[in-house]
Amino acid sequence: MTSVTVRTRRVTTTRAGGFSKAPYDSFNLGDHVGDDPDAVRRNRVRLAEGIGLAPDRLVWMEQVHSRTVAIVDGPRPEPVPVTDALVTTVPGLALVVLTADCVPILLSDDEAGVIAAVHAGRVGARIGIVPRVLEAMQSVGARPERIGAFLGPAASGRQYEVPAAMRADVEAHLPGSATTTAKGTPGLDLRAGIRRQLEAAGVGAVAVDPRCTIEDRTLFSHRRGAPTGRIAGVIWMETA
Repeated sequence: MTSVTVRTRRVTTTRAGGFSKAPYDSFNLGDHVGDDPDAVRRNRVRLAEGIGLAPDRLVWMEQVHSRTVAIVDGPRPEPVPVTDALVTTVPGLALVVLTADCVPILLSDDEAGVIAAVHAGRVGARIGIVPRVLEAMQSVGARPERIGAFLGPAASGRQYEVPAAMRADVEAHLPGSATTTAKGTPGLDLRAGIRRQLEAAGVGAVAVDPRCTIEDRTLFSHRRGAPTGRIAGVIWMETA
């Protein structure tokens, strides 16, 4: 039997280099935020071209802050409805997560050839989207100790201000996420809580992009200024 070598690729976009006009300027990839649909379509085509795939090889989600996970085995003509995580074992199929403060999570078990893209906002992280996607990955052959996780740009604990009661509630469900902002007010660091959750589940390696979407104006941030666009986290496998 001939073994196939799989290489996982990950990409995070910024707001530069697209066709959208203000306030979505310019590389907005979200089709649900009020932007010109043709500009979004052109941006999505540019994304596909930039990573060397046909546009129909990118799989999108109708993200709703749920804990629903979908396992996909081929292209989808429309975004996968009402879901916040995608899993696949198919090389050359790119999974896309859109964010503008929430945490984009890109996961892979390269040995098993299993990848996932996850949208983890405050609600989804609180209700357990991460354990659900790990279960789905294991159902198709992944093992936690072989999984590598990448947490992309998101609202940082320095800036993500919330009421004290909300902080306490999220901390009770996602330990490690409670923090204090740069202003000295109650805050949330969802990436810290998610990292702790992944490590507790036995995930082998967790990398975190330190950029804060609220602070970094090269990224979209709903909290900094809505309406606005969405950046994308993309993960796919290439075969050698």
